[in-house]
Amino acid sequence: MLNGFNTRAVQAGDLKIREIGNVVTPIFENSTFIYPNSESEYMDSSSGMPYIYSRWGNPTVQSLEDKYRALENTGHAVAFSSGMGAITAAVLSNIKKKRILSIMDLYGQTFQFFSRTLKTLGIHVDFIDVDKLNNLDFDAKNYDLVYAESITNPLLKVIDIKNVAAFCHENDVLFIDDATFASPYNQNPVELGADIVVHSATKYISGHSDVIIGIAGTNNYYNNLIEMRKTLGASPDAFQAYLSYRGLKTLGLRMERHNKNAMELARFLRDSKKVLNVNYPGLDDNKYHKIAGKEMRGYGGMLSFTLNSMEDAHKLIKNLEIPAYAASLGGVESLITMPVETTHASLSPEERRSLGISDSLVRFSTGIEDIDDIIKDFENALSKL
Repeated sequence: MLNGFNTRAVQAGDLKIREIGNVVTPIFENSTFIYPNSESEYMDSSSGMPYIYSRWGNPTVQSLEDKYRALENTGHAVAFSSGMGAITAAVLSNIKKKRILSIMDLYGQTFQFFSRTLKTLGIHVDFIDVDKLNNLDFDAKNYDLVYAESITNPLLKVIDIKNVAAFCHENDVLFIDDATFASPYNQNPVELGADIVVHSATKYISGHSDVIIGIAGTNNYYNNLIEMRKTLGASPDAFQAYLSYRGLKTLGLRMERHNKNAMELARFLRDSKKVLNVNYPGLDDNKYHKIAGKEMRGYGGMLSFTLNSMEDAHKLIKNLEIPAYAASLGGVESLITMPVETTHASLSPEERRSLGISDSLVRFSTGIEDIDDIIKDFENALSKL
């Protein structure tokens, strides 16, 4: 029985070919397969037929999907060529009334997709504050679907998934959740009631900043996702899938360290006189601590904090030695960035202000380095402000 998270992470989903005796899943860099192949015992789960074409299904990709769904505790999984591929497929495959409700606090590209791209397709998106969503202060019957992020980017607000999902289902509305910041180690949104969970698997799932890939988990909307992936051409290639499959094997071990390091760093920054405020749901005085404690097994490796000025933020980053100044997150190495210059640079100043994203906000993706070294690095950099 594969009960423990790390046991499932290592053992589940591996494709082992008896005639070869391989221990790990091979990389099937095939665009096409012999057809019909009636002798094959390996079937494409998307069709129940032998593999035909890698845009439709690929053995290495399926191995990743099977391992992920064992960790996400969903009946099905679909991998995509990027996190945005997973998001666009999940949304576009479930539109009927052409009306969506989404939280305002979104990853920048998701916000652009909702506020600009969908508008050109005649799909209307209303935006709602996280607190209003958590308080169920909306008329769900007006919408095809409600969209949220488990932990928002970059202010680390936390969605009450169980409460919101139950309200959506009472009104026959789909609920989609982006759980990238949480990872399957810390949270399983479908178990809490979400209909579809999506991840930028580029981040914690892959874990090494060397691949672009997305993935979605669901119990009931598998065919919708598969057909949209085929149509959009958003299938990952086998090598992307292999790197992510390999990364998943250590997800539990990595997340234990991410969770621990981020908590200790958040406490250190909270106590610093040079830092105005810290956004991290693991802090007991954080506004969203109670919700996070109820619906998450850990608080994640992401945090953000505000300094007195943009000049201070630049000076801090310049004097830090461990983190690289880069967008993205969830890798073994620490990364630091300013949302105004990277993740949310595509938004107008007015849009950023409406989201509470100041010019001196700093986002930190805590890696798995020794926490004593990370804190010493911050002590030195903060002392120069």
